[in-house]
Amino acid sequence: MKKSLLALALSATALVALPAFAQDGAAAPASGNYLPSQPVGSGNWFIDANVGRTNGNGNSGFGSNGGSFNFLHGEKGRRTGYGLTGGYRWKVGQDLGLGVELGYTDLGNFRVKNVFNSQDVNQRTTTNALRGWLVGVNGRINLMPQWYLSARGGYFHGNDNHNNYNNSLGQDLGLSSGGNSGRGGWYAGIGTGWDITEHVGVGVHYDYFKVSTGKIKDNATGVETSDLKRSTGIVSLTGEYRF
Repeated sequence: MKKSLLALALSATALVALPAFAQDGAAAPASGNYLPSQPVGSGNWFIDANVGRTNGNGNSGFGSNGGSFNFLHGEKGRRTGYGLTGGYRWKVGQDLGLGVELGYTDLGNFRVKNVFNSQDVNQRTTTNALRGWLVGVNGRINLMPQWYLSARGGYFHGNDNHNNYNNSLGQDLGLSSGGNSGRGGWYAGIGTGWDITEHVGVGVHYDYFKVSTGKIKDNATGVETSDLKRSTGIVSLTGEYRF
Protein backbone atom coordinates (compact mmCIF):
# COMPACT_ATOMS: atom_id res chain seq x y z
CA MET A 1 0.00 0.00 0.00
CA LYS A 2 2.81 2.40 0.89
CA LYS A 3 4.56 1.66 -2.40
CA SER A 4 1.35 2.34 -4.31
CA LEU A 5 0.83 5.68 -2.58
CA LEU A 6 4.46 6.62 -3.21
CA ALA A 7 4.09 5.84 -6.92
CA LEU A 8 0.95 7.97 -7.12
CA ALA A 9 2.64 10.85 -5.29
CA LEU A 10 5.72 10.79 -7.52
CA SER A 11 3.60 10.68 -10.64
CA ALA A 12 1.47 13.60 -9.47
CA THR A 13 4.63 15.59 -8.77
CA ALA A 14 5.87 14.83 -12.27
CA LEU A 15 2.62 16.16 -13.74
CA VAL A 16 3.34 19.54 -12.13
CA ALA A 17 7.11 19.75 -12.55
CA LEU A 18 7.85 18.36 -16.00
CA PRO A 19 6.11 21.04 -18.08
CA ALA A 20 8.50 23.65 -16.71
CA PHE A 21 11.53 21.62 -17.82
CA ALA A 22 10.05 21.11 -21.29
CA GLN A 23 10.01 24.87 -21.87
CA ASP A 24 13.64 25.53 -20.93
CA GLY A 25 15.12 24.87 -24.37
CA ALA A 26 14.62 26.82 -27.59
CA ALA A 27 11.52 25.61 -29.44
CA ALA A 28 11.58 24.49 -33.08
CA PRO A 29 9.31 26.16 -35.67
CA ALA A 30 5.66 25.15 -35.67
CA SER A 31 4.77 22.45 -38.24
CA GLY A 32 3.66 18.82 -38.64
CA ASN A 33 0.33 17.05 -38.21
CA TYR A 34 0.26 17.01 -34.40
CA LEU A 35 -1.01 20.42 -33.24
CA PRO A 36 0.43 22.13 -36.36
CA SER A 37 0.47 25.63 -34.87
CA GLN A 38 2.77 24.55 -32.03
CA PRO A 39 6.54 23.95 -32.19
CA VAL A 40 8.25 20.69 -31.20
CA GLY A 41 9.12 20.89 -27.51
CA SER A 42 5.95 22.70 -26.46
CA GLY A 43 3.18 21.05 -24.46
CA ASN A 44 -0.38 21.20 -23.19
CA TRP A 45 -2.38 20.27 -20.13
CA PHE A 46 -5.38 18.14 -21.03
CA ILE A 47 -8.57 16.65 -19.55
CA ASP A 48 -10.07 13.43 -20.96
CA ALA A 49 -13.52 11.98 -20.25
CA ASN A 50 -14.97 8.73 -21.56
CA VAL A 51 -18.15 6.67 -21.29
CA GLY A 52 -18.87 3.27 -22.81
CA ARG A 53 -19.76 -0.40 -22.46
CA THR A 54 -17.73 -2.76 -20.29
CA ASN A 55 -17.14 -6.51 -20.25
CA GLY A 56 -15.80 -7.81 -16.96
CA ASN A 57 -14.73 -11.09 -15.36
CA GLY A 58 -13.60 -12.30 -11.95
CA ASN A 59 -11.57 -15.28 -13.20
CA SER A 60 -8.81 -13.57 -15.22
CA GLY A 61 -10.81 -13.90 -18.42
CA PHE A 62 -12.21 -11.13 -20.56
CA GLY A 63 -15.91 -11.56 -19.84
CA SER A 64 -18.86 -13.87 -19.73
CA ASN A 65 -18.74 -14.21 -23.51
CA GLY A 66 -15.53 -12.69 -24.79
CA GLY A 67 -16.07 -13.88 -28.35
CA SER A 68 -19.11 -11.65 -28.93
CA PHE A 69 -19.12 -8.04 -27.78
CA ASN A 70 -22.65 -6.69 -28.29
CA PHE A 71 -23.13 -3.09 -27.11
CA LEU A 72 -26.92 -3.39 -27.10
CA HIS A 73 -27.16 -6.67 -25.19
CA GLY A 74 -27.19 -6.31 -21.41
CA GLU A 75 -25.52 -9.62 -20.63
CA LYS A 76 -24.13 -9.97 -17.13
CA GLY A 77 -20.69 -8.38 -17.03
CA ARG A 78 -21.53 -5.76 -19.68
CA ARG A 79 -22.46 -2.45 -18.18
CA THR A 80 -21.89 1.27 -18.53
CA GLY A 81 -18.47 2.52 -17.43
CA TYR A 82 -16.82 5.91 -17.36
CA GLY A 83 -13.50 7.57 -16.63
CA LEU A 84 -11.91 10.97 -16.06
CA THR A 85 -8.21 11.63 -16.68
CA GLY A 86 -5.95 14.68 -16.58
CA GLY A 87 -2.34 15.17 -17.53
CA TYR A 88 0.27 16.88 -19.67
CA ARG A 89 1.43 15.99 -23.19
CA TRP A 90 4.48 17.25 -25.09
CA LYS A 91 4.93 17.62 -28.82
CA VAL A 92 8.07 15.50 -29.24
CA GLY A 93 7.98 15.23 -33.04
CA GLN A 94 6.25 16.78 -36.02
CA ASP A 95 3.45 14.22 -35.81
CA LEU A 96 3.91 12.78 -32.30
CA GLY A 97 2.82 13.72 -28.78
CA LEU A 98 3.84 11.91 -25.57
CA GLY A 99 2.52 12.57 -22.07
CA VAL A 100 1.71 11.47 -18.52
CA GLU A 101 -1.72 11.02 -16.97
CA LEU A 102 -3.53 10.55 -13.66
CA GLY A 103 -7.19 9.62 -13.36
CA TYR A 104 -10.08 7.52 -12.05
CA THR A 105 -12.29 4.94 -13.74
CA ASP A 106 -15.44 3.06 -12.82
CA LEU A 107 -16.11 -0.03 -14.93
CA GLY A 108 -19.79 -0.69 -14.40
CA ASN A 109 -21.11 0.17 -10.93
CA PHE A 110 -23.67 2.76 -12.03
CA ARG A 111 -26.93 2.14 -13.87
CA VAL A 112 -27.89 5.49 -15.38
CA LYS A 113 -31.37 4.38 -16.50
CA ASN A 114 -32.37 4.04 -12.85
CA VAL A 115 -32.57 7.84 -12.76
CA PHE A 116 -36.01 7.36 -14.29
CA ASN A 117 -37.29 4.80 -11.77
CA SER A 118 -37.17 4.10 -8.05
CA GLN A 119 -34.06 1.88 -8.11
CA ASP A 120 -30.60 2.97 -6.99
CA VAL A 121 -28.26 4.44 -9.61
CA ASN A 122 -25.24 3.29 -7.60
CA GLN A 123 -25.14 -0.53 -7.88
CA ARG A 124 -21.76 -1.15 -6.22
CA THR A 125 -23.12 -3.35 -3.42
CA THR A 126 -24.65 -5.79 -5.92
CA THR A 127 -22.70 -5.28 -9.14
CA ASN A 128 -19.24 -5.07 -7.58
CA ALA A 129 -17.50 -3.96 -10.78
CA LEU A 130 -13.89 -2.79 -10.78
CA ARG A 131 -13.11 0.85 -10.08
CA GLY A 132 -10.03 2.73 -8.95
CA TRP A 133 -7.19 5.17 -9.61
CA LEU A 134 -4.71 4.99 -12.45
CA VAL A 135 -1.42 6.65 -13.35
CA GLY A 136 0.49 6.13 -16.58
CA VAL A 137 1.72 7.43 -19.91
CA ASN A 138 -0.01 8.18 -23.20
CA GLY A 139 0.91 8.91 -26.79
CA ARG A 140 -0.65 10.19 -29.99
CA ILE A 141 0.46 10.13 -33.60
CA ASN A 142 -1.43 12.26 -36.10
CA LEU A 143 -1.69 10.77 -39.58
CA MET A 144 -3.38 14.02 -40.66
CA PRO A 145 -3.76 17.35 -38.83
CA GLN A 146 -7.15 16.06 -37.58
CA TRP A 147 -6.94 12.26 -37.55
CA TYR A 148 -4.93 10.57 -34.78
CA LEU A 149 -4.09 7.15 -33.35
CA SER A 150 -3.56 6.90 -29.59
CA ALA A 151 -2.21 4.50 -26.96
CA ARG A 152 -1.96 4.54 -23.18
CA GLY A 153 -0.92 2.31 -20.31
CA GLY A 154 0.24 2.24 -16.71
CA TYR A 155 -0.56 1.28 -13.13
CA PHE A 156 -4.11 0.64 -11.91
CA HIS A 157 -5.04 0.44 -8.20
CA GLY A 158 -8.33 -1.45 -7.82
CA ASN A 159 -10.92 -0.98 -5.10
CA ASP A 160 -11.67 -3.61 -2.48
CA ASN A 161 -15.48 -3.14 -2.10
CA HIS A 162 -15.25 -3.82 1.64
CA ASN A 163 -13.32 -7.08 1.11
CA ASN A 164 -16.21 -8.73 -0.73
CA TYR A 165 -15.46 -10.00 -4.24
CA ASN A 166 -16.94 -13.46 -4.31
CA ASN A 167 -20.28 -14.30 -5.87
CA SER A 168 -23.17 -15.84 -3.90
CA LEU A 169 -21.77 -19.36 -4.32
CA GLY A 170 -18.47 -18.35 -2.75
CA GLN A 171 -20.29 -16.74 0.13
CA ASP A 172 -22.40 -19.88 0.66
CA LEU A 173 -19.16 -21.88 0.87
CA GLY A 174 -17.83 -19.57 3.57
CA LEU A 175 -15.23 -17.86 1.39
CA SER A 176 -14.26 -14.19 1.39
CA SER A 177 -11.81 -12.22 -0.71
CA GLY A 178 -10.29 -8.80 -1.19
CA GLY A 179 -8.24 -6.85 1.30
CA ASN A 180 -6.47 -3.52 1.45
CA SER A 181 -3.07 -4.76 0.25
CA GLY A 182 -1.96 -6.32 -3.02
CA ARG A 183 -4.55 -4.59 -5.16
CA GLY A 184 -2.11 -3.33 -7.80
CA GLY A 185 -2.53 -4.06 -11.48
CA TRP A 186 -2.17 -2.52 -14.90
CA TYR A 187 -4.15 -1.02 -17.75
CA ALA A 188 -3.53 -0.50 -21.46
CA GLY A 189 -5.53 0.86 -24.36
CA ILE A 190 -5.59 1.94 -27.99
CA GLY A 191 -7.86 4.27 -29.90
CA THR A 192 -8.45 6.62 -32.79
CA GLY A 193 -10.20 9.93 -33.18
CA TRP A 194 -10.56 13.34 -34.75
CA ASP A 195 -9.33 16.72 -33.56
CA ILE A 196 -12.17 19.17 -34.18
CA THR A 197 -9.82 22.02 -33.26
CA GLU A 198 -6.35 22.13 -31.69
CA HIS A 199 -8.09 22.31 -28.30
CA VAL A 200 -10.94 19.80 -28.71
CA GLY A 201 -10.89 16.19 -29.91
CA VAL A 202 -13.30 13.22 -29.92
CA GLY A 203 -12.64 9.53 -30.49
CA VAL A 204 -13.29 5.85 -29.81
CA HIS A 205 -11.07 3.91 -27.42
CA TYR A 206 -10.62 0.38 -26.09
CA ASP A 207 -9.04 -0.03 -22.63
CA TYR A 208 -8.27 -3.22 -20.69
CA PHE A 209 -7.79 -3.33 -16.91
CA LYS A 210 -6.39 -6.25 -14.92
CA VAL A 211 -5.79 -6.26 -11.19
CA SER A 212 -5.19 -8.53 -8.22
CA THR A 213 -7.99 -7.99 -5.73
CA GLY A 214 -6.63 -9.88 -2.75
CA LYS A 215 -6.43 -13.47 -1.55
CA ILE A 216 -9.36 -15.88 -1.23
CA LYS A 217 -9.83 -16.89 2.41
CA ASP A 218 -11.69 -19.80 3.99
CA ASN A 219 -13.45 -18.08 6.87
CA ALA A 220 -13.70 -21.28 8.95
CA THR A 221 -10.06 -22.41 8.74
CA GLY A 222 -8.31 -19.13 7.91
CA VAL A 223 -6.49 -20.78 4.99
CA GLU A 224 -5.67 -18.39 2.15
CA THR A 225 -5.18 -19.30 -1.51
CA SER A 226 -3.65 -17.42 -4.43
CA ASP A 227 -4.68 -13.90 -5.35
CA LEU A 228 -8.01 -13.41 -7.03
CA LYS A 229 -7.57 -11.82 -10.46
CA ARG A 230 -10.16 -9.60 -12.09
CA SER A 231 -10.19 -8.03 -15.53
CA THR A 232 -12.48 -5.68 -17.42
CA GLY A 233 -12.45 -4.18 -20.89
CA ILE A 234 -14.30 -1.06 -21.98
CA VAL A 235 -15.07 0.30 -25.44
CA SER A 236 -15.95 3.96 -25.08
CA LEU A 237 -16.50 7.32 -26.67
CA THR A 238 -13.90 9.84 -25.53
CA GLY A 239 -13.59 13.58 -25.46
CA GLU A 240 -10.50 15.68 -24.77
CA TYR A 241 -9.90 19.34 -24.05
CA ARG A 242 -6.36 20.74 -24.29
CA PHE A 243 -5.40 23.99 -22.57
